[in-house]
Amino acid sequence: MDMERRNRIAQWVFDTKSILNRFHLWLEDVDERWVRGEPVRSLSFTGPSLERGFIVSTAVTALGTRLFGRYGEGRGGDKQKINEVKKDADAMSAYAFSEALWYLTRALPENHAVMICLGEGLMPKAGETPEMGSNPLLGFGRVYARPQVAHFLDHRVHRLINDPSYEWGEFWNEVRTAGITIWGAAVDTLENTSRFAKGAATGPLAVLHLFDQPLTVARPYEGYMGTLVLPEEVVQQAAERSILIDYLTPRALVLEAVQAAYPGVPPGRIHVWTLAGPSREGRIGKLWQTWRDLGVHLVEDGWTVPGTGLGAFTESGTYATSYRVGPFRDDEGRQNVFIVDGYAASAEAMQAASLDPVLGLHTSMCLFSSKFKVSYDRERYIMLLDPRATGFSSRLSEILGHEVTEEEAAEYRAILDNARDAGMPVGRRTMVVDDLFPNKEWKVLALAGAMLPDPYTGMPGVEEIAPGVYRVTTRASTRKGILETTLTLRLMDPLGEMRLVFSPLLDRFYAGQDYRTRAVKISDSGRIRNELQTLATGALEYLPDDRIRVHLDWVDDAVLAPDKKALIREVLRWYKANHPIWFQWLEVADE
Repeated sequence: MDMERRNRIAQWVFDTKSILNRFHLWLEDVDERWVRGEPVRSLSFTGPSLERGFIVSTAVTALGTRLFGRYGEGRGGDKQKINEVKKDADAMSAYAFSEALWYLTRALPENHAVMICLGEGLMPKAGETPEMGSNPLLGFGRVYARPQVAHFLDHRVHRLINDPSYEWGEFWNEVRTAGITIWGAAVDTLENTSRFAKGAATGPLAVLHLFDQPLTVARPYEGYMGTLVLPEEVVQQAAERSILIDYLTPRALVLEAVQAAYPGVPPGRIHVWTLAGPSREGRIGKLWQTWRDLGVHLVEDGWTVPGTGLGAFTESGTYATSYRVGPFRDDEGRQNVFIVDGYAASAEAMQAASLDPVLGLHTSMCLFSSKFKVSYDRERYIMLLDPRATGFSSRLSEILGHEVTEEEAAEYRAILDNARDAGMPVGRRTMVVDDLFPNKEWKVLALAGAMLPDPYTGMPGVEEIAPGVYRVTTRASTRKGILETTLTLRLMDPLGEMRLVFSPLLDRFYAGQDYRTRAVKISDSGRIRNELQTLATGALEYLPDDRIRVHLDWVDDAVLAPDKKALIREVLRWYKANHPIWFQWLEVADE
């Protein structure tokens, strides 16, 4: 091994040893490849040391989830079986990422914090029942910082969630007055969870987008957004001709704009990637037909993605497709253009849109509800309604095309109230990613780790190259360039013991480990608090003095099995009784 490689490995180990030690991993090798841009000392606002920490955190999450997240165990199963595997996979990925962030952020500057502003996992997607959407996640308000800063922010986040009179503007002013710097984050610890559970050969990723400021999100929020992703060149050239290109622009005009930016490209060589499947037909089936009528190619499952040679998929995956948007030459040297249209979940939409300045794209978004009852071109009017206005039900009935019931009107009022309370830019025709930041100048460090090969970036998945030795590839993207890093990691314990290293304590106890005979550490207190916030956030009541009351009966049995709830209740009461000082924050509600 040459000296340059030795020094590179040594530097990575020095900067990330706390994470490697936490997960019992040995870093054997590091390969760096610049996909875009020239080598620089630091890609981002975090500085080189923390940058490496975030890269390793993403890689560790991808590795642990791939090895211990029950990959493929839902293949051929019914909805209940698939849902069970998805929840276990989400729990594994969320726990690994959360633990990695905790150890990483011990090295943050004293007045800095990482705060999760958007995370995906609570809301059911198309075709899912409510309990299927209640997955473990890293969601709004999770703070990673040194104790004094974390305490300050946790108190105010709890007020944001629980005190209607305390709004985001007041929170932001108090943070700035205190001289605290918040790095906001949008997280999807396991993108393409269903593909992972069913054993698909490509797609699953761990995704973290870190920003140099928090998002203007004041409450937990998960919804849908219409998204149209185009090369910036298309939008700029249209603007020169006084044509507005956004999500609501008629697609015939969008086609004209694309062809004006790339002269000579026929509709058949313009490829539109959009979500597909019967459950989406009601919402965007009209959009599909519009593109077909224009002679444009709608990307289908298995279509060979340019640059990677892997097959596309359209049942999910609205994030990584942005990396492919733009012109390309086919095998015959002819000009083609790839764009993305349709809709995405809020966290995925925001993450993809924040790649715009990195990739030279323009993403226009439009707020949608969480219902799939009308076509996208009519549904946009729902999110413009005032839920308290006289005649709300009548106007909603006009949009939906039928007389709404009181129950239906109440559901839509709750959706609108949730969006407004969270600080979403309701009432706007369309939006761009800038609308979610308090300062219009912002920076991003976009991180993605591949669990399996990704068709759109070309990243290989986790690869075992020797017994207990794995290669994990991550991509770090900023305005300065795109760095692809492949880490070679050796497991320092047998596979069975490593599973425990990556598993939440509560899951280990549920699997049979005796919590009464296991050596208790003071760190158990923080770990269990963290796990409860990840596993069953809907069961937590936040009390004064940073206390939490746990109501396990608030959680549906389909989300947490009754025997698991009983075991968790028993464990929490044992810790509270035997270690009251360490667990003074905990109260267990009587059921």
